[in-house]
Amino acid sequence: MPTDDRWFPSSRGNRRSRPDDSGSRLYGQTEHNGYDHRQAQSDAEAGLYGRDPYRQREYAPRAPHQPAFDGTYPSAGTPPGVVQGRATGRATPVDVGAGYSGPVRGGAGPGGSGPGASGRGGSGRGGGGSRRRTARRRTPTLIAMVVVMVLGLVAVGAGLRFLPGSPFAPKAANANRPGGGSASAAAPSSSPSLVPLAFRPATVTAQSVGTTGFLSWAVLDRRTGEIFGSTNITATSTTASMIKPWIASDYLRRLDEKGQTPTASRLKDLEAMIIDSDNNAAQRTYIAAGGRAAIDRLMTVCSLTDSKSDSYGWSKTHLSARDTVRMGQCIADGRAAGPKWTSWIIDKMRQVRGVGDFGIREAFPESVQATIAIKNGWFPREDEDHNWHVGCVAIGDTWVMSVLQRYPMTAGWEPDLAHVQQVCKDVATKLLNPAAA
Repeated sequence: MPTDDRWFPSSRGNRRSRPDDSGSRLYGQTEHNGYDHRQAQSDAEAGLYGRDPYRQREYAPRAPHQPAFDGTYPSAGTPPGVVQGRATGRATPVDVGAGYSGPVRGGAGPGGSGPGASGRGGSGRGGGGSRRRTARRRTPTLIAMVVVMVLGLVAVGAGLRFLPGSPFAPKAANANRPGGGSASAAAPSSSPSLVPLAFRPATVTAQSVGTTGFLSWAVLDRRTGEIFGSTNITATSTTASMIKPWIASDYLRRLDEKGQTPTASRLKDLEAMIIDSDNNAAQRTYIAAGGRAAIDRLMTVCSLTDSKSDSYGWSKTHLSARDTVRMGQCIADGRAAGPKWTSWIIDKMRQVRGVGDFGIREAFPESVQATIAIKNGWFPREDEDHNWHVGCVAIGDTWVMSVLQRYPMTAGWEPDLAHVQQVCKDVATKLLNPAAA
């Protein structure tokens, strides 16, 4: 019942009223919502049945007045309907048996009997005795039904053992089923293992490839996401031109998200900055993409963990070898450039030419090199640490590889550049997997 200011509880000493459809009445009067209990009582005395909507139980026919019970039972001549046993001292409303018109007093004690008796130990055609006999009759029926169901399930299970091809059939039966063969041959074969990756984990250091200074490398299996590499795989170095495919990809993706297409002149810049490593074209695209914010998006879009942008510009972006292969995978799987422009970016990376065409893919046969997308960066930072900063990234069908170097400037531009180019190739050559040849 909802509780609000319109409803007031009734108490013996303070009767309050509540509004209803029939007007205001007092609790405790003989009429509740139009129901006359005195009339119901008269109907019961006349042999009719009424229902009290508040107590929700049947009125037993009211019997003529009986003298008060004195606590003893008569030895004989017990009035019909009075059950021998422990008395409760009050009349009990029950569902009486057919043809009975006498009162019902107390609960039947142990051993009590009589028509319409109810209570502990009582029995008879009406009341609790009738309900107990009904329950007793139903119990064997329920037990029989359960037994039949269990026996049926057992029979079905036993029958399945003789059905050809059934999982419950004996091994011998399965082995001889039509088209079956032996049991071991029928067992499902394990999923085929992956084709060996082009590279394998190995110990490759600066000394093992005949160089000095900083050297770091990493390989990512594009099928599984597994990364392995040198012990300093998380150390960073500046990228130089290796970052250019990301700048182009970020610009194209965001333009497509706005429903726009690049102009012809912008596409020429994007092509030149990747294929020919044109720095001026890269700078124009970098500004159009938002400057440093474009490099910051690299960290979030490609889920990089070791790297950071630099206020100086795109050439001084700090990447680790591990994050470089993650960037390569990000470009290859479409997160960088989006579905519309990813294949265009990869195609331009495969067309890299001129002085920037060196490094990792040269470790492969010439017939395979054209299928590998690359981008290399190189720059002698004589005004900072007097080192060549070199970055190489390559993307194959099932792998991404990166090599980072900082090599001391020693013999001059051409000899030093030739040396760092060879180091990228040598690291890849030492990591090639003979099983993949």
